[in-house]
Parts: sequence; C-alpha cells; structure tokens
Amino acid sequence: MSTRRYALPVDLTQWSVDGSATTVFNWEYDEGRERMLGLYEKGKEKQWNATTRIDWSHDPDPDNPLGSPDEYIGIYGSPMWVRLDERARADLRRHMAAWTYSQFMHGEQGALICASKIVQTVPDLDSKFYAATQVIDEARHVETYSRFLHEKMSLAYPINENLKALLDDVIRDSRWDITYLGMQVLIEGLALAAFGLQRDFTGDPLARAINAYVMQDEARHVAFGRIALREYYREIGEREREEREQFAVQACYLMRDRFLADEVWDNLGIGSEALEWVNASVTMVEFRRMLFSRIVPTLKDIGIWGPRIQAAFQDMGVMEFSQLDTEVMSADDERLAEELDRERRAAEVTRVAQLAG
Repeated sequence: MSTRRYALPVDLTQWSVDGSATTVFNWEYDEGRERMLGLYEKGKEKQWNATTRIDWSHDPDPDNPLGSPDEYIGIYGSPMWVRLDERARADLRRHMAAWTYSQFMHGEQGALICASKIVQTVPDLDSKFYAATQVIDEARHVETYSRFLHEKMSLAYPINENLKALLDDVIRDSRWDITYLGMQVLIEGLALAAFGLQRDFTGDPLARAINAYVMQDEARHVAFGRIALREYYREIGEREREEREQFAVQACYLMRDRFLADEVWDNLGIGSEALEWVNASVTMVEFRRMLFSRIVPTLKDIGIWGPRIQAAFQDMGVMEFSQLDTEVMSADDERLAEELDRERRAAEVTRVAQLAG
C-alpha cells in the first residue's frame, strides 16, 4: 500500500488516451536547418542531473512551503479567508502549493509523452534529434516535481480537468504539427510563464531553484516549436491555418481556466463560493493574464495570427504581450539559471572554508 498522501482518490490520477499516429522514418539531413541542429547541440550540452544540481537537503516551511505572499492565494481577502484561523491558513497554503506543483508535474508528464510522439511522427531528422533530447528533459522535470511533492509536501493532487482535456486532444490528433502547437507552443508556453512567476515570487530557495532550472530547458523547447512551425505554417493553405487558429483559441480558453484551483476549493468544501471570488479577484485576474506572456508573441511569430485569435486575445486582455521579444525572455531564463548555479557554487566554497577554518 502506498504511504503517500493524496488529496483525492489515487485512481483519479491515471487515465489512458486512444489515438493513432503515423511513424515517419527519415535518414536525410537538411542542410538548411542549422538553427534546429544548433538547438540540438545546445540540448545535449545543457543536460543536468536533478539529484546533484538541486539542493534537496533544504526542507521548506511546512506552514508556507513556497514562501509566497498570501495575496497570491485565490481567496485572500474574502469572507472565507477571514473565517480561517492561522492553522487553517497554513493548511491552505500547503494544499495550494501541492496543487500547483501537482499540475506542473502532470503537465510535464504530458510533455514527456508528446516529445516522444514528436520523435515518432515529425518528418525531418534534425527535429527528431532535438525532440530526443527533450524526452530526457521532460523525464527529468517529472522526476523533479514528483520528488518535491512526495519528499517535501507528502501531498499531491490529480490532474486538472482542463489540462487533461487539452492533453487528450493533443495526444489523440495524428498530425505532427498539432502535437507541436498544442504542447511546444501552448502548454509549454503557459507553463513557462507559470514557472517564471514561481521562480520570481517564491521565497523558498528549493522551489526557486527547481523552477529556474526547468525554465532553462523549457525556453529551448518553446524555441524548438517556434522554429519548426514558423517554417511549416508558411506553406499550409488558408483552411488548414484557420483550423490551427481555432484549435489555439479553444486551447487558450481551457488553459486560462486551468489555474482556478477548483480541486482545492472542492476539497475544502467551498467550491462554488471560492470560484466566484477567484474569478473576480484582481490579483487572480492579473495572474491568469500574465500566463499568456509567452504564448501570445510565439503564436504571432509562427503565423497563427488571424482575426479569430486576435479577437480571443483582446477578450482575454492579453494583446499587449504580442510586442514582447521571445528571444530576450529566453536569454533571461538562461541567465537566471546560471546565476543560481554561481550562487550555489559560491555558497559551497564558503561552507567548505568555514569547515576548514
């Protein structure tokens, strides 16, 4: 019997998806794809070991595992929040942290499956090469978030229904570019923004390091999808482009509702009351808006930028993100991860010197 604690029945954490895909074999190198092969080289060079790069000896504060301000809890300031005593608030912080990192873990497992599908279905060999490096990246991410949940939280949540629905659609579709669009651009793009908010606003060093290092990989993954799809979508017809645009619109609305934390509120017995507050909370509205900071400029860059997608982004209040430079953001992700490495090495040198002295 498992000794791990789950917030909901464990059988809800597993499901299977039926689908079909055409496997493509290709031994031809395309001389014009230097950027993709360069990304593959970088993917090989940037592999890391979650066991040794992350300091797992740190134990988060059990009353606030992420060290985040209470303002980032969806019901903060509500009558429900006021009714909670300090013990109940500490329990809610732990459940919110467990729910958030559970969704990260489930999304990374979806990315693992999709990356392996890309290796199988994408027609060009250089993309297969890079996708192979992403498979091990995603396995490492699942390992990392799972370890955090089980060793540091002793609590996990099943996958959110909106994320599950989108993964079902992406995995079932036999077209290789839909796997790219759904996972590399949409799911990974939103995850990258969510990881960034965790990296920048958490006060816990373990949570900060986990997200910074995962983001270093994810920035490459989104670039992979952007390079491949920008070229492919130049060649497809208007009807095919409109189909992709409609898929992206539906996916964006699903993902906007992914971070409402329905499961937490239901688990606490305040589902409908909490959701009404969360939907109207200024902080949560802004948080959900910021989640699209990576998706919007990437969709514009790859050419999925017709009237339907622009209308959806106007409705969501996220059109301003279309002016952001994805290359600059990716470079920042790389820089911040490397800064953490330097801080960790400097701290280790100081610790060794103190022991020697």
